[in-house]
Amino acid sequence: MTTHALGLIGSATDGLENIRTSLIEPAIARGWRVAVTLTPTAGTWLEDTGELARIEDATGLPCRVAPRMPRETSPHPPIDCFLVCPASANTVAKLALGLADNQALTTVCEAIGTQGVPIVVFPRINAAHARQPAWDAHISALERAGVHLLTGDEYWPLHEPRGAPAGKDLPWTRILDTLEEVSG
Repeated sequence: MTTHALGLIGSATDGLENIRTSLIEPAIARGWRVAVTLTPTAGTWLEDTGELARIEDATGLPCRVAPRMPRETSPHPPIDCFLVCPASANTVAKLALGLADNQALTTVCEAIGTQGVPIVVFPRINAAHARQPAWDAHISALERAGVHLLTGDEYWPLHEPRGAPAGKDLPWTRILDTLEEVSG
C-alpha cells in the first residue's frame, strides 16, 4: 500500500474532539500519513483536553497551530490531499474570501491556489449558518475553485442551533471514503 500525505485542517466546532479516534487513526489505518494543522481556537480546545499531545503521538508529527519562523523548515511532509474537517462556518467563509489570518487558513488558502492538490471540506454548520445571506456565495466561490464540499443531508442534515440530536456523530467513514475517491 502506498502512503499518501493528508493535510488535515481542524477548526473549532462540534466533532473536533473526536478527530483523533474517528478520523486520524482510521485514516492512518487506511494508509494515510496525517499532518494536522489547527485553527488557534481548535488548538486551544485540544490542548486543554490533552488531545493535542495524543494526536501528535498518533501521527508522529507536530500539530501546527502557530506559524513557523522563516528560518525553519516545515515540520510536515508535502501534502497529497487536504481535508478541512470539521470546518466551522467561520472557516468556510474565510476560505471562500481568501482570508489567511492563521496558520490553518494560510495552509488551505495556498492549497486552493495550487493546481492538482485536491481539497475536501466538510462544513459542520447548522441551519442558521446556511441561511446567512453570504453562505451561498461562499459555497459557490469554493466550488468554482474546485474545492470538494461535503454538504447535504447525506453528510450532515442541518438542524437549528443546538438542535442536533444528542449523541449524533459526524459521518466519519463516509468522509474518509469520499476523501479516497477524490484523491484517486
